Amino acid sequence: MPKSIYQALAELEAAGGAGVLCTLISARGSTPRRAASKMLVYPDGRILGSVGGGELESRVIAAALEALQSGQSRLLDYRMSEPAEGDPGLCGGQVQVYVEPLNPRPVLLIVGAGHVGRALAHLAKWLGFRVVISDDREEFCNPQAVPDADEWLCLSPAEIASAVELTPWTYIALTTRSVDVDVACLPAFLASPVPYIGVIGSRRRWLTTREKLLSAGVSEELIARVRSPIGLELNAETPEEIAVSIMAEILMLRGGGDGKPMSRE
Repeated sequence: MPKSIYQALAELEAAGGAGVLCTLISARGSTPRRAASKMLVYPDGRILGSVGGGELESRVIAAALEALQSGQSRLLDYRMSEPAEGDPGLCGGQVQVYVEPLNPRPVLLIVGAGHVGRALAHLAKWLGFRVVISDDREEFCNPQAVPDADEWLCLSPAEIASAVELTPWTYIALTTRSVDVDVACLPAFLASPVPYIGVIGSRRRWLTTREKLLSAGVSEELIARVRSPIGLELNAETPEEIAVSIMAEILMLRGGGDGKPMSRE
């Protein structure tokens, strides 16, 4: 028996996956499908269900994938009467399709399980993130040392990227103990589709890291993706305050904010 849209949605949620639900909310005149028809679009372009087939469906799939990247729902209007004028068909009807991205729970990958890493794990978990923490020191990277994490990866810096699925919903914070650790793991992170890579430390430390990455052949374009010093400027001092600064920057980017006081004119 074919899988229903609702079964697929439940499986997607259970697996923490992403997709886009497209619903035909209005169909007037002659249209290929009736109102309430649904289609689930997966990140790789596969679909389940249909909102009409042909050029109409092709355009909806393209819009769905765009919505998945932006995280914003969209209402699409199509008239199907004049293909020569750009309409996706000539059956004479009009349709509206609601495109709803279903983004998975965001993941925060923390590299470095010291004081700041532990405070960051606690805050990120409270904010609803799935927390993955990694450190090559076993005594720092375990459920007793970091109880708020969901996953603990006791790996060398160079091994981390291959052990974690790096997606557009994965945020990376390097709260490490040294430049060498940063240089070892950053190239793989920079080549991934993650939306945020922050590196802790002073401006001087970041300049040293940057020079080493350039010497290792990492391009200026990729290095420019890094935010360092990490976080928003709060004059933070304690690990907990620094964690607030880091999560504030991540939330700002996720929500499309600018980090300025809301009391500004």
